[in-house]
Order: sequence, then C-alpha cells, then structure tokens
Amino acid sequence: MSEIGLRERKKRRMYQVVSDIAIGLFLEKGFDQVSVAEVAAAAEISKPTLFRYFPAKEDLVLHRFADHEGEAARVVVERGEGRSPVDALRAGFLDGLARRDPITGLNGHPQVLAFQRLLYGTPSLVARMYAYLERSEAALAEVLGGDLDARVAAGQIVAVQRVLALENWRRVERGESVEDIEADAVAAAERAFARLQAVLCSPSVHEPR
Repeated sequence: MSEIGLRERKKRRMYQVVSDIAIGLFLEKGFDQVSVAEVAAAAEISKPTLFRYFPAKEDLVLHRFADHEGEAARVVVERGEGRSPVDALRAGFLDGLARRDPITGLNGHPQVLAFQRLLYGTPSLVARMYAYLERSEAALAEVLGGDLDARVAAGQIVAVQRVLALENWRRVERGESVEDIEADAVAAAERAFARLQAVLCSPSVHEPR
C-alpha cells in the first residue's frame, strides 16, 4: 500500500472515530450541552486537531452525509445508455427504499431514529445541513450541463428527494411501521419522479456530460 493510500485511510478513520464519539455524546446529553472541548477530550485529540477535521461543531454530526454529497451526480454519470437522468435517480431512490437506506427516511432502527431526532430537532444542524444539500445540488447541476437550467433542475431533484425522505421519517417517528409505510413511500416516489420527468425532460436541460 502506498504512503498516500495509508495516509488517506488513517484520515478517514479519524473522521469516523471522532464523529462517532461526538454523536454518542450528543445523543446522551444533547447537542447544545456538549462542548467541542468535551468531544476533543473524549476522542483524545486537541481542539485545534479536531477543528482541522471538522470546521464547525455541526460537521461532527453531518459528517455522515458527506459520502452522499456526490451520490446524485454519480448516479447520473453512471446511468445506462438511453436512460434519462431523472429515471436513473428514481431507480436509485427506489433501491434505497428497498434497502432501508436511512437517507430515504424509511428506516426504523432505534439508532437511526435517535440520530434523525438529533438532526431534525437541532436548529443549527438543520441549518448546516443545507450547506451539504447545496453541494449536492452543485455537483448534480454540473453533470446536467452546468447552466442555469441545469441548476434549477438539480435544485428540484434534490428538493424532491429531501421532502420524500422527511415524510417517510415523520411517519416512522409517529409510530408507523416501516412495512406499513413502504407501499405509500414507493408510490409517492414514483409520482414525484414522474412529475420531475415531465417537467425536466425538455431540450432546455442539456444532456449530462
């Protein structure tokens, strides 16, 4: 293994370990009740080191979303020949529902629900999450053509995914079982992506590069 590869693996491991420690403390005591210094002490690193990895306290939680920032763009780039971007994203979202991917909101595992309560119940985390969504939009817009029409399309797609996931989570949080929700979640996704397809499938949105 190259030195660069080893360094990158160690860096990623550090991100994961520190994030997991922080989330554990936040879930136990509350986000606003835990200081960055407390997280650093628990992770056995200095505050300056922690801030090199996580520029803001909120990033300690939202690190879990980092791997998803380029997901929509990747799905579009890797879609099969003759398949529209919206159809590829629809299939990806439906696959996520079937796999109970937490990003779709259709997951009833207690740890997942606790994390989502922490996220949606903390205003500063909700606000910070929009920065992650904006980066996801930007990456998707770039592969859709990069112009204004592509940016509008990317914004609509990311918004639809977010709203669908939030609705699923809210139903699970109210006590409905994932099994009872699944059919409605699939139908809602099919309708939403069909509308996107109708609106966005026009010559004004360039074919992805």
